[in-house]
Amino acid sequence: MVELLKRLTEANGVSGNETKVRNIIKEEIAAHVDSMYVDKMGNLIAYKKGTSDNGKKIMLDAHMDEVGLIITRIGDDGMLKFGVIGIDQRVLLSKRVIIAEKVPGVIGVKAIHLQEKEERQNVIKAENMYIDIGATSKEEAEKLVKPGDYATFVTEFEQIGEGKVKAKALDDRCGCAALIEVLKERYPHDLYACFAVQEEVGLRGAGVAAYQINPDVGIAIEGTTCSDVPGADEHMYSTVMGEGPAISLIDRSSYSTKEIVNSLIEAAETFGIPYQIKRTMTGGNDAGMIQRIHEGVKTGVVSVPVRYIHSPAAIMDLNDYENTVKLIKEFLKRSVL
Repeated sequence: MVELLKRLTEANGVSGNETKVRNIIKEEIAAHVDSMYVDKMGNLIAYKKGTSDNGKKIMLDAHMDEVGLIITRIGDDGMLKFGVIGIDQRVLLSKRVIIAEKVPGVIGVKAIHLQEKEERQNVIKAENMYIDIGATSKEEAEKLVKPGDYATFVTEFEQIGEGKVKAKALDDRCGCAALIEVLKERYPHDLYACFAVQEEVGLRGAGVAAYQINPDVGIAIEGTTCSDVPGADEHMYSTVMGEGPAISLIDRSSYSTKEIVNSLIEAAETFGIPYQIKRTMTGGNDAGMIQRIHEGVKTGVVSVPVRYIHSPAAIMDLNDYENTVKLIKEFLKRSVL
């Protein structure tokens, strides 16, 4: 389990560049599915036949992409300008990055000693930052990188505290790992496991995949905001680390089908799996796109609470992850409609 999470989170896969992650997943699931293919968008879609002739068509979704940067211009001084993909610009300054899987760099900005008073008091915008790769000219930098190359944070996976892990890209490599584990068993229903691309830039991959599959039920497995930290009022918590997988009622992109929510809760309570209801309506996920395909799809969302989501390093409780896997498995063994 831990080794799988390490492999997935340390692989780089900014939205639109998920190949490395996809290849790892293909290796992991090959022995556990009946077939799989990669569609034109880059989604990896695996099929596993159900044991019942009357089973429903269930789509399980986890997205492969992570937040990151894309190089947009190389300056005459060799500094790289970049665009952000799903990142809060406040976490960028001074971070180490790797570009095109091989070129190290540091995100920089004009030294604080040279900033005007107004500049020091405001959040520095990403457009005023640059990546320094040690080049002294455009020509030197162009030998190493080019516009369109992706940059990701340099973060090693490690276990910290008691039963917790720190890594980049836990949104949503924890969901990908959970889905891989789920595929190791067979269920009454036909399963279509979608490892989707480009969630962070508009839920794009899942919509294309759902259109092909046209499922009866779609479940998104996600890493979601965990806000049980100093400075956050308890009544504003989204989820709490250690209290189990979070079942969503509604968010900015989707409205979970009540039958699915109730079935998830019943599965958790029947088998003694700790769970929580996501308390806020913030964020969005692939269920929002799956729900609207064809005549509509009944959907639900199960998420692992993740602190510091969309940042260079996030933290997750392994018990929450393991219970997410258990909950999805028990849900799939039930009559879900």
